[in-house]
Formats: sequence, structure tokens, C-alpha cells
Amino acid sequence: MYNKNLPYEIEVKADQSTWICQCGKSQNAPYCDGSHKGSGQGPYEHKSKQDSSVYVCGCGKSKTMPWCDGTHNSL
Repeated sequence: MYNKNLPYEIEVKADQSTWICQCGKSQNAPYCDGSHKGSGQGPYEHKSKQDSSVYVCGCGKSKTMPWCDGTHNSL
């Protein structure tokens, strides 16, 4: 089971879109699964310029959403 007080590390590919959940309802977090429909919210599209790892906030308290800024360390 995933610990929501830690960030999600995801692999992104150059020139491909990654859709990151912003509504908190996805059953496939941190990825969007369409659960936001009808909520007025939508996912964040990240398009990387290179293959890399990125860290998506899991605690919901980051000041740089959707990216982890280390806030989970003070919870």
C-alpha cells in the first residue's frame, strides 16, 4: 500500500504527455483516470523534454503542486 505522506516517483518520456491527477479522486494516483469528470477540475499535463524521473506530491500540502517540495518531511 502506498504511503500518502511520501511523493510518487514517476518515469516520464521525452515528448510524451503524462496526465497527473489534481482532483484527488483517481484510483490510479498520481495518474488521472478520469474520475474528475463533472467536478470542474481537470488533470495537469506534463510534457517532458527528456526521459527522466519526477516526484509528484503525495501528501497534498506542497506549495509547488503537483510537484513534491519536501513538505511531507514536516508532517
